Amino acid sequence: MIYRSKAPLRIGLAGGGTDVSPYSDLYGGAILNITISLSAHANIELIEGDEIIIEAYDRKEQQTFPLAKALPIDGVLDLAKGVYNRIQKDYPFPPKAMKISTSVDAPAGSGLGTSSTLVVAILGAFVEMLKLPLGDYDIAHYAYDIERNDLRLSGGKQDQYAATFGGVNFMEFYEDNKVIVNPLRIRTQYLHELENNLLLFYTDTSRESAKIIDEQSKNVHDKNAASIEAMHKLKEQAQQMKVALLKGKLNEIGTILDYGFQQKRLMASNISNSAIEQLYSTAIAAGATGGKISGAGGGGFMIFYCPANTRYQVTEALQKCSGRLREYSFTKLGLQSWTVE
Repeated sequence: MIYRSKAPLRIGLAGGGTDVSPYSDLYGGAILNITISLSAHANIELIEGDEIIIEAYDRKEQQTFPLAKALPIDGVLDLAKGVYNRIQKDYPFPPKAMKISTSVDAPAGSGLGTSSTLVVAILGAFVEMLKLPLGDYDIAHYAYDIERNDLRLSGGKQDQYAATFGGVNFMEFYEDNKVIVNPLRIRTQYLHELENNLLLFYTDTSRESAKIIDEQSKNVHDKNAASIEAMHKLKEQAQQMKVALLKGKLNEIGTILDYGFQQKRLMASNISNSAIEQLYSTAIAAGATGGKISGAGGGGFMIFYCPANTRYQVTEALQKCSGRLREYSFTKLGLQSWTVE
């Protein structure tokens, strides 16, 4: 018996970083994101024997343990082990021989929410196996709690909710981990044009988002006025993006992205670097009207908005740089789980 699950990665269009505590607790955050056709995949296969095997196919990592209700958190494959441990704590079941395997369609630390989405996918497989009575909000919050509290990993809240719900969502974040997901009904032709004009470029670098997020959180704790004001403006940017998409004012998307890019760099010192600045300048010179770093910043994926038919010139210019374009499409579906008998 195999229990499978997959959850989509996301592109953050506006408001990134305002979902991180303590900013979201003190001022409230807002983010607009959209899920794409790159996913995190998880499988739980019941096997013969008396071992629990954890394997990440994309990372070429594997660990094997004797049957137990808790697996050691040791810095290797901790996401899968963290989910297993928490499920055993809250919904205990007799340990059985199984193989928990995972893969993600994008590198870790690339800014598309890979880690959080993988936690959601692994949770989805356990929910499928144990038939747990958990809804979308429950699963998203559960994934957040495992990452932030059980595994002590720094980060925001948007990725777990994007992966679980799917589609185009305007999300609001408040104190006490309250999150409201507002699915947006955007006309199909607007989405087609947005998808056509939005290039996804991998910089061939990854980064540890925790360090950037920790600095961002410290700036709020320390009442760094410039950093906090930048976050206020990014929250405002999310509202601007929502209106532009709902009303089909796609000619404003690039300008709104650029506004956010300028503010994002003020949130923490290591969000941008010379390589990112060079890529951004190259895309703008070739016809893009705006863009942003995906995720916390520091590397990973970037997106660029290329109106009319400028995507071809921008593509040609970026192909001369270090990195590569990644094909994708928007997806409406969030977490999906099923059983193979």
